[in-house]
Order: sequence, then C-alpha cells, then structure tokens
Amino acid sequence: MKTIMEAKDLCKTYVIEKRQNNVLKNVSLKVEEGDMVAIMGPSASGKSTLLYSISGMDRPTSGQVTFNGKDITATPEKELSEIRLNEMGFIFQQMFMMKNLTVLDNILLPAIESEKGGSKKEKLARAEELMRKLGIIGIADNDINEVSGGQLQRACICRSMMNSPKILFADEPTGALNRQSSIEVMDELCKLNDEGTTIMMVTHDAKVAARCSRVLYILDGRIKGEFKNDKNKSQEERERTLNNWLLDLGW
Repeated sequence: MKTIMEAKDLCKTYVIEKRQNNVLKNVSLKVEEGDMVAIMGPSASGKSTLLYSISGMDRPTSGQVTFNGKDITATPEKELSEIRLNEMGFIFQQMFMMKNLTVLDNILLPAIESEKGGSKKEKLARAEELMRKLGIIGIADNDINEVSGGQLQRACICRSMMNSPKILFADEPTGALNRQSSIEVMDELCKLNDEGTTIMMVTHDAKVAARCSRVLYILDGRIKGEFKNDKNKSQEERERTLNNWLLDLGW
C-alpha cells in the first residue's frame, strides 16, 4: 500500500514559565492508505499533540511530516490551510458547531469555503447524501441544540467528509458519548474506512481502538509499541488481546 503520511523524528517542545516541556520526543511513524490507526496512552502522554502536529494543525518544533508526498512542515501557512480544508477531515470530542446555523448548514460550511466540489447545488446534494448515509437526514433543519450527542457527532462526520478528504483525523470522537452512541459513531467511521478513507484517531477507549487496524501506544512523548488487530477475530477477542497488550505496557 502507498504511504499517505509519514513523520520522521518529530519533536514538540513548549516553554512554560521559562521551563521546557518536551511533549514529543523524536517520534517516527507511517500511515498507509486505507489504514485505521488508533493512538493510545495515559493522560499527558502526547496523544493529541501528536495528532495536531502530524495533521498540520500545530507546527512541530523539529522533524518532518510528509503528507501525500509533500513536506507539510515546510509549507507556508496559507497553503497548509488549503491542504487541511481540501484534503483532510477533522472530528473532535467537543463538537464545534455554529449555534446560529441548522445542522445542514453547519455540515455545508467546509464545502462553501472550498473551491472544489462543484456548484452550491452540487455541494448541497452531497451534504444531503452524507446525512442520508449516516441516518440523520431527518434532523437537517434542526438547530444544533435540538439533537442528541450521537446525532451531532454523526453530523460532524458528515462535515469532515464534505470535501472528500484523503485522511480523517479524530481526537476522542466518542469521548463525550454514551456507549450506544459511541458504537453507532464507530460503526460509521468503520464503514468510511472500509470504503477507503484513511483514519487516524486518538482514543482512551480500548473498545474503540480494537476496531482499528493498528494501535500505537505513546508514553512520555515516545511511541513505546505498536499493535496490529486481527480483523478475522471477533470484536470480543480483539478487545481481550488488545487489553492484554496494553497491560503489558503498563496501561
């Protein structure tokens, strides 16, 4: 498979009150097209910092990130913004939506900002198609405070897919959901992955990670291990095997 994203010797240092905090320490990894990669680790281990640094949402202190053959660590901010808008999708635990817009209008926002995707009519048709696919077309005209958390997160998935991204980044996408909503959202993410969308997500939930093809364990800013899920096994078997591996690493 083709490597869609690669990080080499990635470091991220914050200076707080004249003291250096080395959050990422020479992290190297590859993500192949069609991968579904989970990043796990204890609190403050560097999970989200890694996701933001590798996706271009934050600049690493040193090292290189290559996306689709392009060094995005050396890319000017304006061009990098266009890459994030047109070629990447983002989902967060906190479902950032414009309160004065309907669910459908929120989903449309990235497409309106982008020059790709055709006419406004074509973009509207794509938004509605995604909402039907994820089973939320019935809430298209609702305000965001009139829907459940699970419905809102599925709307966020629709929004992230509006510009047909090459890779989807998710930071704790099920963290604010109850168990049933979490299962439903993961069902949709797995369907997208089965259809070819590359996904990289941060999660603290072994049940979520067990549905991914690979799990990276990060501790104190370094990747300590990698686990490959056997998709031929049942979900219960994958969870049990993954939990044993995490326990061996001190989870």
